[in-house]
Amino acid sequence: MKTLYIECNMGAAGDMLLASLAELTGDVKACEAKLNSLGIPDVTYNFEDSVKCGIKGTHARVVALGVEEDEHMHEHEHHHHDHEEHEHSHEHSHEYEHDHHHEHTHEEHTHDHHDHEGEHHHHHHHTHMSDIEKIIGGLNVSDKVKSDALAVYGLIAEAESKAHGKEITEIHFHEVGTMDAVADIVGVCVLLEQIGADRIVVSPLATGFGQVRCAHGILPVPAPATAHIIEGIPSYSGDVEGELLTPTGAALLRHFADGFGKRPVMAIEKTGYGMGKKDFAKANMLRTFIGNEVSEDDDKVIEMQCNVDDMTGEEIGYATGVLMENGALDVFTTSVYMKKNRPGILLTVIAKPEDKEKFAKLIFENTKTIGIRYIAMDRFKLVRHQEKVMTKFGEASVKISEGFGVTRIKPEADDASEIAGKL
Repeated sequence: MKTLYIECNMGAAGDMLLASLAELTGDVKACEAKLNSLGIPDVTYNFEDSVKCGIKGTHARVVALGVEEDEHMHEHEHHHHDHEEHEHSHEHSHEYEHDHHHEHTHEEHTHDHHDHEGEHHHHHHHTHMSDIEKIIGGLNVSDKVKSDALAVYGLIAEAESKAHGKEITEIHFHEVGTMDAVADIVGVCVLLEQIGADRIVVSPLATGFGQVRCAHGILPVPAPATAHIIEGIPSYSGDVEGELLTPTGAALLRHFADGFGKRPVMAIEKTGYGMGKKDFAKANMLRTFIGNEVSEDDDKVIEMQCNVDDMTGEEIGYATGVLMENGALDVFTTSVYMKKNRPGILLTVIAKPEDKEKFAKLIFENTKTIGIRYIAMDRFKLVRHQEKVMTKFGEASVKISEGFGVTRIKPEADDASEIAGKL
């Protein structure tokens, strides 16, 4: 099973997830070109190399309406301690209004400094969920990406409405912040579609702790909207003071996660590192792993055995073929001496636990045994897949087995025989 594991030891933000997934695709610049071709109005993506605590990764820089993320922060946000947040202010661009004036949440600080005293209403452009639906609906992306992106934004809007005690229809989004968030959300949805994981597992979420200074006071970490989004999800504060988990990061993970917990047993194919903007004592990054997962059931088998001394070689060969054709994992025979010093055959069948009765019936039908022994067993196994390769003799299939630090490549016997016959 192709599994994506998302490790959030330093929280999560939209751009960190975006950068980490871009690395998983194997071609970060191709991802950059692909995202810039989506048609998101007035948005450009740029993936840059970044190093945190000596670890090389990728930082996603998004410019919306000519403004780079974090550049539209109001100066009083810089009163935050250096370790307080990832600096993804676009993640906090939601607001509501009443009594004919703006009341901004701590997340919304995108106006010019000199407009703070009363003229900022000339510069703010607010959008509703209906406007966001139109933007996403007009993009050059699949219907699934549109549906996923709208669902993620819906989680954010719902959380903001709960945090502010307002109806979703009363929640407004600032224009620059809206396009930043749309860029991150749509970009993540596009890359997840490209990666095509069968299952997505996310670690418990580190939120950070403490308080964050905002436009009208000091709020606790996690921010109220984020706290609503992660209800029911395993999370913890961690040992970093400040805001690590943003509403957009939380909403993306909540929507896409099939489960939360430790990294499952999997043969890792590639690892992605998405870097935050700030530097901490710990590497400020979100890490992703893609690989083939081995479930508990795949590690358990049933070994079934029976002894026969009254069957011909032809009959044994036929029975073995029937068992393999019906899905046995393996069938083999061993020469043994039985009662009265008679030479006989020990027939062994390896099968999945749920197929135990099916193979008992097949063994009784196709052999002369009157009894079958079986035992449940655990096993280790390498993850196997097949690929086509071009050789100087022509195209051939190879079996590739990987895991436990081992990689084995072996030509497919039938293809090798066919090629040998042509030489």
